[in-house]
This record gives sequence, structure tokens and C-alpha cells, in this order.
Amino acid sequence: MKNLSVTTFVHILFSLAIAITIATIFLFLSWNKNKIKMDEMYHHKLIADSFLSNIELDMSQEQLNKLYDKFDVQNVDLQSVKKEVEEFGTTIFGGESAIGTIKIFDTPSGQYIYIQRLGFNLMLKDNRSKNYISTIVVSLSLIVIGIFILLYYAVLKKLKPLKKLHRDIEEFANGNLKKRIRYKNDDEIGKIAKSFDNAIVSINDLSDSKNLFMRNIMHELKTPITKGRILVESIDDESTKNMLIKSFDRMNELIAEIATVEKLTAQNFKPDFEMTTIDNVIKIAQNLLLNEKNCKIENIDNRPIFTDIKLLSIAIKNLLDNGIKYGTDKTVKLQTTPEAIEIVSKGAELNHPLKYYTEPFSQGEKRNSGFGLGLYIVKNILDKINLKLKYRHEDGYNIFIIKLV
Repeated sequence: MKNLSVTTFVHILFSLAIAITIATIFLFLSWNKNKIKMDEMYHHKLIADSFLSNIELDMSQEQLNKLYDKFDVQNVDLQSVKKEVEEFGTTIFGGESAIGTIKIFDTPSGQYIYIQRLGFNLMLKDNRSKNYISTIVVSLSLIVIGIFILLYYAVLKKLKPLKKLHRDIEEFANGNLKKRIRYKNDDEIGKIAKSFDNAIVSINDLSDSKNLFMRNIMHELKTPITKGRILVESIDDESTKNMLIKSFDRMNELIAEIATVEKLTAQNFKPDFEMTTIDNVIKIAQNLLLNEKNCKIENIDNRPIFTDIKLLSIAIKNLLDNGIKYGTDKTVKLQTTPEAIEIVSKGAELNHPLKYYTEPFSQGEKRNSGFGLGLYIVKNILDKINLKLKYRHEDGYNIFIIKLV
């Protein structure tokens, strides 16, 4: 029930209500029909027994009339109704007793009670008014069902704006940042729509501010880094020179990582999928490494793969770079299997689950040479291109796995 949509719940609720109402009507009509039948049979037998027991008393016409009035019956000519009874009548009761014979007929014009005793024949017509309880119940039930149906459509009409609101929010979530949510009514749905619209405006403002800040800070950082990198070349001391070059390269790398994170987290970002081969992606990733000589490539698979070449190569490059930085021997090995790409480096097992390291700016307790964005970028890239990142530690080696299937 928790996962049912509101609309589905309304469908089920009203369907059950109408079904229960209809079932109750049928049960009541069936019970009422049997009750009326039993009451009529009891009443007719009572009439027949009263007349049979009084016939031998040689009652006067006045006494007979009193009996007619008492039981609301009418004495009719036997021959006048004989044809109707024979052609259209149905015998609903027939029996004999020590005092006479009784038969009850049901015809289109009403019910008749035939009484016979010692050659005395009497045909009585039941003049009681027809029982309209069933008709009244059916009419009221139809009115109730009609009200249920009207309420059902009224509720669905009231919920209809929720579908539009859902579509608008999905459109915004899929990257249409300019989407605005409009709803005229001031009911609960209107208030929710207005709150979402205000949230969209705030998110757009924050996003614009963030993008402007990121662009400005990266621009401001790149200018002094570039100037510093040029000036470093004029230093004669090779040790100092190499240390400064390494520092400037790390700063450039940090800026590139931040730019990648900004690109991946943009709502309107979409990967550029194309057909390539695994070995081609790995070669591109290897060329992106600063320490290419510390990377060993083995068992490369050249089978085709449909992916975003640039993004997958960046993910592989980051894993290779992590292996070189954090491996105890400062080397990394890349190998492929039919199901995955594996990056292997020597080192102790991770102290936390992989999820901990795929959060931004997270590092191991003893790691202090990175900014904690590498695995975060890898995870985001693989999510964008529908691949999975796995990890295992085996025989003293950390193995990061990009699952291809």
C-alpha cells in the first residue's frame, strides 16, 4: 500500500465501495424476496384455514364480508379467472388437509387463493397492496452509487493537477532549469506548486552564483599558476625547480578536477555516447597521466564498447593516478577481464567501505597528498555512463573494478 499512487488508491477505494454496495443490495434483495415469499405463504394459509374452518358454520353473507375485510381479500367468480390461472398462472402452494384443499396461484393480475371443501369452492383474490420495499431499496442504492461515482470523478478532477505538477518537477529535474510551475488555485496543491516554484527560483539563483564563483576563481587561479610555472623555468636549482613544478602541476590538476566536478553535477549534462574499443579508451587514459612510466598495462581487451570515450578515460586516469599516489611501491597495473577493467596497486586494505571514499573531499587517515576528489569524480562519471565501481582487497593489493556488464 505504501507504494501505491494516490490516483490508484482512489480507484481501488471507490471500486471497493461500489462493489460492496452492489453486493449488499443483491444480498438484501435475495433475503427480502425469500422473506416476502414466506410471509405471503403464511398469510395465505392463514386465510385458507380461517375460511375452511368457518364454512361448516353456514356463515351469513355479512359474516363472510367481515372475513373478506379482515384479510383484505375479494371473492371472485371461479370461471372468470379460470382461463388466466390456467394460461398464465403459477401454483406457488398446494396442499390438502383434513378440513379441505388449498391452492395458491400467482398471475399477472395478482395472487389467488382457491379453497375447496365438501363441494364448496371459493376463489379469493388477495387485494393487499404490493410490497415496494425492494423497489425503494434499489432506487436508494442507485442514488448512493450515483453519488459515489460523482464523488469519484470529483476527487480525480481535484487530483489531476498533481499529475501536471509531477511532470513539471520531472522536467526541471531532467535539466530544464528555466521551467516554472504555475497553478492558479490556492488549495493545498496550489501551495505545494508555489513552494516548488519558489524553490526552483532559489536553486537557479544559487546555481548561477555558484557557476559565476567557480568560473571566476578558476580564472583567477590559472593566471598566477601559469605565470609561476613560466618563472620556475628560470630557476637553476633543479631540486627546487622540480618541487615547484610539481606543486604547480598539482594546482592545475586540482582546478581540472573541480571543473570536471562542476560539469558532471550540472543538471543539464548529458554524456556523448559513441562506439569505440576498450583498448582505445585505455590508451587515451594512459596519455592523460603525468606519471605514465609508473603505469603497467596488461591483458588489454580490444572488444567494442558503447560509451562516452572522454568521460570513461578520465575515470580510468583518476583510478590509475590514485594507484600511483597511494600504492606502497608507487606503481599501478591495469588489466581487463571479459566483464571489467581492473586497476591494481599494492597497499593495505581500505579502512572504510568504498562509499566513504566516493564522497567529495574524503581521504584515508594517512593520506595527505590529495584533495579527495578522485574517487568522487570516478563514481559520478560511471553513474553518468551507466557503469559500476567495485572494490576488493586480495593478497596485499587494492583492486578497483569498473564493471562493464
